[in-house]
Amino acid sequence: MDKKKRNQIIAISAALMVVFIVLGIMCHYIGFPPGLPMDYIVIGVALLLGPYGIAAYLERKRIMKIESRLPDFLRDVAEASRFGMTLADALVVASTGRYGALTGEIKKIAAQISWGVPVNKALELFQERVPTPLVNRMVAIVIKANEAGGNIADVLNLVAHASRETQVMEKERAIQMSTYAFVLYIAFGVFLVTIIILNVQFLPQMEKAGKATAEAFEHMAVGISVGRIAYEYIPEIKFLFVMAALMHAIGDGIMAGLLQDGTFERGMPVAMGMLIAGYLVLRFMGGM
Repeated sequence: MDKKKRNQIIAISAALMVVFIVLGIMCHYIGFPPGLPMDYIVIGVALLLGPYGIAAYLERKRIMKIESRLPDFLRDVAEASRFGMTLADALVVASTGRYGALTGEIKKIAAQISWGVPVNKALELFQERVPTPLVNRMVAIVIKANEAGGNIADVLNLVAHASRETQVMEKERAIQMSTYAFVLYIAFGVFLVTIIILNVQFLPQMEKAGKATAEAFEHMAVGISVGRIAYEYIPEIKFLFVMAALMHAIGDGIMAGLLQDGTFERGMPVAMGMLIAGYLVLRFMGGM
């Protein structure tokens, strides 16, 4: 995703969040629009997290598809190089193959070379379009090998093998980390259930007991006692519990994304989903 598009998505998401927060404030003070103020605030935060996170996830998924076919492409270029072709000619010949999501990028490289762009510059432009650590390493090695001369086919085969091994290791790491992400989901579910029990069962009983105690003290014509329950603060406590659950959802969602993919952006749509799911559970199960 280019910087301009990213900034546009962030700006629009932030503007929408501000609009819904203003609606929530209006709902709180003047009763319009209808609903609960938290409804609009949660929607606003979800709009801040969701669009950019989803766009970044789709872009990351596209890049992963490109990276998955890089080893095959490099092997084809290496085979073409063994017949005495230069790197530029080998890239043009290999561009006739089919490499899934990578095909479009390869054809761009071949077109640039046919227009007279130096092969190293064409590879650098590809590196700018797909700026990942794997592509950066691959392009840097290929450019250095091409500048050094000699048998570039062996270098390309080594780079292809290293790329494949890196992808296998990343998949294994993602599988291992998914276990920890699952633990986060379970922990959030347990925390959510705890908040519901506190807000639905425990705190209402405490409020009743506090009112009964206050009435008893009034009938006995005594002042404030150490045994009095400050039930007037219970609504604020319930609200704090709800806020804690929502913050828990955002934090756990972002951490789950970091564990699974190693990027902050990957956790944003997960955080949005957990935020909305947690709020709906609290909203309709009496936790608010």
